[in-house]
Amino acid sequence: MNSPSEASPSSVSPPELPPTPPPTSTAVLKSSLDSKTSSSIPLFRWSCPEESLPIAAFYGPLDAKNPLLSSFEKEIRELLGFIKKKKALATTEEQKHEFRRRCATTLFNIWTKYAPRLPADYYNEKLLKVGDSLCQMKEYKLALLQCYGRYLQQFSTSFDENRADVNQFKIVFFPKGVADETAALTFHALSRKNICSYQLVCESDVNLQNKGSVRECLHILSSLRLIMQVALPQEHLCWIIFNGTIFIYTICRKLMVIGKSSKALEYLLWASICMESSVPLLSIRYLTWRATLYTAVCQCYYDCQAGIHGEAFARRALAKIDELRQLELMSTSKSQEEESRGYYREATIKMAVMIFKRGVFESRRKNKALFRPKIRVNLKEAQSLSWPRTVTERLLEELFDSTATRFLAVLEALSDSNRRTLQTGTVVTDEVELRDVVSELFMAGKELLIRK
Repeated sequence: MNSPSEASPSSVSPPELPPTPPPTSTAVLKSSLDSKTSSSIPLFRWSCPEESLPIAAFYGPLDAKNPLLSSFEKEIRELLGFIKKKKALATTEEQKHEFRRRCATTLFNIWTKYAPRLPADYYNEKLLKVGDSLCQMKEYKLALLQCYGRYLQQFSTSFDENRADVNQFKIVFFPKGVADETAALTFHALSRKNICSYQLVCESDVNLQNKGSVRECLHILSSLRLIMQVALPQEHLCWIIFNGTIFIYTICRKLMVIGKSSKALEYLLWASICMESSVPLLSIRYLTWRATLYTAVCQCYYDCQAGIHGEAFARRALAKIDELRQLELMSTSKSQEEESRGYYREATIKMAVMIFKRGVFESRRKNKALFRPKIRVNLKEAQSLSWPRTVTERLLEELFDSTATRFLAVLEALSDSNRRTLQTGTVVTDEVELRDVVSELFMAGKELLIRK
């Protein structure tokens, strides 16, 4: 027997090496093809959802040097700059549609990308600021859907403001109370949502010819009134009341122009009472605006052929203005009194015009209970006399102290929203005295134009 040392080299076979494994990708591929069981080697992929990324506080203080905030601000600026620059270039309907689609998609992606990583208060405030910028560029739909609407989604998406009372409204939108620091943002978002909705209605139906457009305007007015009801008891929220009256007046004037004064009246009355009920808004600086609201209410009454209520409201408003003047005299110096005199004069003139509008006719109506023949003035002969020549001109002389205010009173007395502007002929009335008043008003207006 040969010993191991004597064995020839050719008789000893070298040990076999293990087979070389295929490349990793090939091995995985083969494994996945050979078997579909759970024991197969999985493919690992790096997933990066926004929720798993670091929040803004991870990068340091929340200031301009924070890289996440800086990147977010940059993308917002670029989008707003793009909208401002490219909007005028979209002329055709197809170009406008593509432009708006691109802007909406970009803004949606920005919010989706950064919302989970930004502080809630910073994110909510930015939503409203971007919405305000879009409103300035008249991109109301984008502001409504992607800014104000997105902010309000945190409360309720199924709340019907038109069927809710003020308590339900407060529970839904102000669960922490109106004194909470976030309440101001919510008020702002609610108000701007209504304004954007109104602007969109006007864009689709500029003259509000469709019943649906008028109905939508009334819903917006109801929503504004609900917001003001919540804010009215809080003096520090007087800016909500003031802005609300401006929005209500803007919408109601549109309704009055199309002959819907009866629908606008209650909201203008509400706006006027709110200005009287908010102590900070009783300041002299807001008197001109109060007088404008008072005048709009009177005009609504006259449009509804309820002149007696229009005159009564004007007299009530005049008394309120005088009350404010008496309080002002008790608490101000002579120099301040001189400054405020112009405000009171303007407000008083507006109310006097509304009183004159009905009073000039009612003072001449014939009392049917008494039989007293009246001698009519010959207007042709009266034209050669000196001012004041008629009863109407004497009334103008008593109520107004300047040519401009007298002419304004004449115009307002002759105006009638229920009568076509270019309609010729005399005023439709059987009372001769009222026809005489109309003739005297025209004669007075002509004289005032000559005397200017």
